[in-house]
Amino acid sequence: MAEAAIQQAETVVAEPKAATKPPVLTVNNIEVVYDEVILVLRGVSLSVPEGEIVALLGPNGAGKSTTLKAISGLLRTEDGEVTRGNVNFMGEEIANLAPEEIVRRGIFQVMEGRRIIEDMTVIENLRLGAFTRRDNGVKRDIDMVFDFFPRLRERTGLAGYLSGGEQQMLAISRALMARPKMILLDEPSMGLSPLLVKEVFGIIRQLNRELGITMLLVEQNARMALQAASYGYIMESGKIVLDGAQEELVNNEDVKEFYLGGGGGEERKSFKNLKSYKRRKRWL
Repeated sequence: MAEAAIQQAETVVAEPKAATKPPVLTVNNIEVVYDEVILVLRGVSLSVPEGEIVALLGPNGAGKSTTLKAISGLLRTEDGEVTRGNVNFMGEEIANLAPEEIVRRGIFQVMEGRRIIEDMTVIENLRLGAFTRRDNGVKRDIDMVFDFFPRLRERTGLAGYLSGGEQQMLAISRALMARPKMILLDEPSMGLSPLLVKEVFGIIRQLNRELGITMLLVEQNARMALQAASYGYIMESGKIVLDGAQEELVNNEDVKEFYLGGGGGEERKSFKNLKSYKRRKRWL
């Protein structure tokens, strides 16, 4: 009876740890090939829980943007294709769907470099984001995004005259107009001042918190990304090399050294004599 009581107690303690949110997106062992010959992704797997922000980090050329395009269906515009594995969103396989069909199912990608239509007005850009919708709530949603981005309400001219920060706000607003369940954000801090980076990431956290939108975030600014995310993956050379909860990654010595600009203790306050890549990454 004592053994039974111990087992029952262990079960009661273990249950809360297992009670995690179900994944809304699951990427299973995908390979991506460009031009039928260039292998870019090599068995990438990740999952994104519903209502969470997940960060995908790594150096330039690691395959982060390609991973987002494999999810959003934009690979076909660049002669790329998923040749192995599957992408599952809310119980449906989406790897071979057209981009507009994936948008209708609830995934919208905010592209690197913003990609707004510069010779269209702010309102026209927002209406473009709602092109897959057939309801009568577009005007109401425009007012809603203006509440999140009041600066855009004041901009009545062409979008090409907006500042870099305002263009990023417009790109995110255009995504909201599709009423997405999930947004893929590709380098939202690119080209922005430190002050604007903080503002944009504050808005990203606000949208996640108030609207419950799930987000997969690709970002070079690892520190800001991990402040916003609850979980993270690190990608190098087309594969996932490390993943973990936000706290685990922030406290990992290799992540500190190679992605957060620190690590190794207090003696590293001076970088004068520090050799590049002094510590070998444990995942290589």
